Amino acid sequence: MTLTSRRWFVCTALLIAAYTVVSLLLPAKGRALTIVGDIVPLVFMLLAAAVMTSNADSSRGHTRQFWGLIGLGCFLWAVDQSLWLYYEVVQQQDVPQVFVGDIILFFHVVPFMAAVALRPHRSEQDQRDHFSMLNFFMLLVWWMFLYAFVVLPDEYIILNTKVYSRNFDLLYLLENLAWIVVLAILTMTTRGGWKKIYWNLFLAGFFYFATSVGINLAIQRDRYYTGCLYDVPFLFSICWLIWTGLRARELDQSSAPATSWSYRWLVLAPRLAMLATLSFPILGFWAVYMDPSEPHLRQFRLVLALTAMLVLGAFVLVRQFLLDRQLMRLLTESHQSLENLQRLHMQLVQKEKLASLGQLVSGAAHEINNPLAAILGYSELLALNKDLNENQSLMVNKIGQQARRTRDLVADLLRFAQQAPAEKGLVDMGSLVQRALEMESLQFENKKISVETKIGLGLPRILGNQNQLFQCCLQIIGNAIDALEEAGGGVLSVSVWQEKAELVLEFCDSGPGIREPQRVFDPFYTTKPVGKGPGLGLSATYGIIQNHSGQITCYNRDEGGAVFIVRFPVNSKARGLA
Repeated sequence: MTLTSRRWFVCTALLIAAYTVVSLLLPAKGRALTIVGDIVPLVFMLLAAAVMTSNADSSRGHTRQFWGLIGLGCFLWAVDQSLWLYYEVVQQQDVPQVFVGDIILFFHVVPFMAAVALRPHRSEQDQRDHFSMLNFFMLLVWWMFLYAFVVLPDEYIILNTKVYSRNFDLLYLLENLAWIVVLAILTMTTRGGWKKIYWNLFLAGFFYFATSVGINLAIQRDRYYTGCLYDVPFLFSICWLIWTGLRARELDQSSAPATSWSYRWLVLAPRLAMLATLSFPILGFWAVYMDPSEPHLRQFRLVLALTAMLVLGAFVLVRQFLLDRQLMRLLTESHQSLENLQRLHMQLVQKEKLASLGQLVSGAAHEINNPLAAILGYSELLALNKDLNENQSLMVNKIGQQARRTRDLVADLLRFAQQAPAEKGLVDMGSLVQRALEMESLQFENKKISVETKIGLGLPRILGNQNQLFQCCLQIIGNAIDALEEAGGGVLSVSVWQEKAELVLEFCDSGPGIREPQRVFDPFYTTKPVGKGPGLGLSATYGIIQNHSGQITCYNRDEGGAVFIVRFPVNSKARGLA
């Protein structure tokens, strides 16, 4: 039968009632009551460790680590209780004043503190921060140092039972208080299922804290013995801890949304770690000048403070190293984000310019179409006139040819302005680039330009308009020829390859480069002499490539020359027909 939170609630009520009856009926400080008073808490602690370990097995990530650490703390608690059982039941003697189990009892709270430091309610992205764990280890070293600094000298160097018991009780209660304070903060700053888990852990921890204070007062007044009524609330706090583990199985343990307190915690933890580090010189100063203990005790505390300073100093160095790495990574990411933002801004401005230019071109093209239609119509009528001589017929045919050519140019302008859709089909860009280079081959020979081509085999075709893409290649090649002519010759390298789901074209020349690569696609921008181009070629090329869902970029090489890179997406249809 599976143990649920509701069943355990009923079992807890019956067990606590039965223990109370046994405590009242059996003789005080008798062997039977001692056996019951040692075995029952041990069984409850082992059950708590088993429940928490089971929760860890059924979880993952930081949630698994959380329940694993809680289970470890319960197990250490059970080890301390088993030592009590060994002395009082097996050896039938009182627990010694210098009890090794006190060290285990003190450090069983440390895994509890480590568990809450993980904050498993955070999202997976937030949990990647290693600084919180590093801060925790710094605080852990501080707690270990405090125990060695405050308790150990009066326990093992010079036995002082009264001072040792007082210091241990005070430090142990302070440790438990720190744990429940952190749980209280998490309870107030968390939502969902984790809020209920933290709340029940807080109540169990607070009840145990109050019970420990009561038991310590009873010991001072010589009213405490194993199995007495003071152990009833102690057992109840353990049962509540077990109930929390069982209740957690019924709750949603997914990550909770971050709150403002979550970010305050991120600031608080490193500050506490730094305060812990700065406390060592103060304690060392106290050990040298203000400690009323024996000289060798003061020396022990001073050496201990210096050792802890070295250990915490190493942690600070590691933390600073990791912080520097994170800052460099954030700086690199912010620089890349700024570059992407600037690039996006340039593209938006470019599109706005092209849109304005497109409206201007479409208006002018429509105005030109009207007289062109008249010219073309009249030329066709004149061509039908049989009274014209041979020269007149030739002139009429030339007028018609030029009118049709002008009409085709106007149609291209309209397509550039996106007022008229262009027909698209599957285009072999490797062959198209090769054909564009062959068309310009005469200029290569006359202007001392050598061409290097690297066109991959079996390249997929892209969906586009062949004539428009051919014009784009001619425009980019023509710009490279002009740049190399200015330099007195050089090398033009053209490469075409497939990169994942994109077809990439690269045009690279060894010329002087481009003065302002970021403006090269602006309409009417040109560095050529007056009369050698209005600066619309690359702007039109940019618009055509954008219309084909592609991307064109330009930059200057460090060794000189300009590079144009064109990327086209390869859709599934084109890949299938490659």
